[in-house]
Amino acid sequence: MSRIVEITELALRDAHQSLLATRMALDDMIPACEDIDNAGYWSVECWGGATFDSCIRFLNEDPWERLRTLRKLMPKSRLQMLLRGQNLLGYRHYEDSVVERFVEKSAANGIDVFRIFDALNDVRNLRTSIAAVKKTGKHAQGAISYTISPLHTVEAFAAMAAELRDMGCDSICIKDMAGLLKPQPAYDLVKAIKQKCGSDTLVHVHAHATTGVTLVSIMKAIEAGCDIVDTAVSSLSLGPGHNPTESLVELLEGTGYETRLNKECVRRISDHFAQIRPRYREFFSENTGVDTEIFKSQIPGGMISNMESQLRGQGAGDRLQEVLEEVSRVRKDAGYPPLVTPSSQIVGSQAVFNVLMGKYKVLTGEFADLMLGYYGSTIGAKDPEVLKKAEAHAKKPAITVRPADLQKPEWESLSAAACALKGSNGSDEDVLTYAMFPQVAPKFFESRAQGRKNLGRDPGKEAPGAEQAAKVPSVAKGGAALSATVNYVITLNGREHRVTVAPEK
Repeated sequence: MSRIVEITELALRDAHQSLLATRMALDDMIPACEDIDNAGYWSVECWGGATFDSCIRFLNEDPWERLRTLRKLMPKSRLQMLLRGQNLLGYRHYEDSVVERFVEKSAANGIDVFRIFDALNDVRNLRTSIAAVKKTGKHAQGAISYTISPLHTVEAFAAMAAELRDMGCDSICIKDMAGLLKPQPAYDLVKAIKQKCGSDTLVHVHAHATTGVTLVSIMKAIEAGCDIVDTAVSSLSLGPGHNPTESLVELLEGTGYETRLNKECVRRISDHFAQIRPRYREFFSENTGVDTEIFKSQIPGGMISNMESQLRGQGAGDRLQEVLEEVSRVRKDAGYPPLVTPSSQIVGSQAVFNVLMGKYKVLTGEFADLMLGYYGSTIGAKDPEVLKKAEAHAKKPAITVRPADLQKPEWESLSAAACALKGSNGSDEDVLTYAMFPQVAPKFFESRAQGRKNLGRDPGKEAPGAEQAAKVPSVAKGGAALSATVNYVITLNGREHRVTVAPEK
């Protein structure tokens, strides 16, 4: 008798985040929902990640209303979200009561499965959100941010899985955000987690297709006992996205493994998005093929293209290879953090500045905080000289405590600020929207009544104006330092990040 392999569908979240810069409108998802609900998926990922940001920044769409709509349209499905632990969906650590309130409201509005990860794999940053999910009675999935370094071993990852299990996680996810998980490590890691945590532990594998090897990795993970895998329907797959749902179904034929999926439903879902996808041509990723260079830099393909564009804007388009090599060195200096939001943007930004301005002649505020432990701990030791520069730049000491332990209660102040904004409805959901994106939420609240935007354009129609990323301050190739503090916005991996650069003291 065949063993069932469960499938999580990514079309409504990570698939279009990876391929279409998270610009797909709710109106283009709704027609596929009935088939998605009937297809037989274990879960449907539809929220979290960059969707919240994109909804209020670009689509004039209330992300909470999107969730409630999808909940109504897919009553039989487990709805799943990606949660950045203590960062929630923003780019800083939040105080525990805010984390607890966010989880409570996400569950109440429709989320069943919370995939919770920390960019540094610091389990201290996952404890509050896992406990909050358990309190709601929903499924807590602890995620391991998969990466490669001399210190990231199968044994170390399996030990982390055991910690997550002991914290109450209902399943363990191997989260491969850049296509780094090769077939044999996939097999070895799933085996090790099953042995360490027990054979009845649900193991879920998430892998991007960017490097061209991970469909084989998924098969090896299944052979090792993996229970659930992530895929995306073929019309929203491959490139920097994910492996095709239909391909996995066919691959399993005759192997002793099978899925529960209704092929006809899956075909209709894929056909729908095949018709929708060309309307978002303006937002297509340029990295549509295979890129094995990622095994060296570990920078996801979409982020590489944004780096290249920035360098060209500074007349330094020929220096991309220098930046990619510098990423590896910066990562080592910072203690080998996995490269996933927000650490990928932080390390990538610092690498660009090192190449353009000289080695650590200026630091970003975020990189200084990463070095000093304000995002959490890393598996490796920090370079002591860079650590000194970070302390001088930030004018504060390194810490070893959980970063959120330094946070003061902030719900009341966030609530007061959000409720005072024009267009705010005073709900906890609006307060949380403001807490995640305080620069973007005020404009969204004011314009929300105008209704949702759809940025998709039919062929031949004029496309909306593209957002312009602010340039990195121009400097000489020799690495001349800045003479004054500079504030600017940098766009990496399709998202804007506010960065302050100060001269070296």
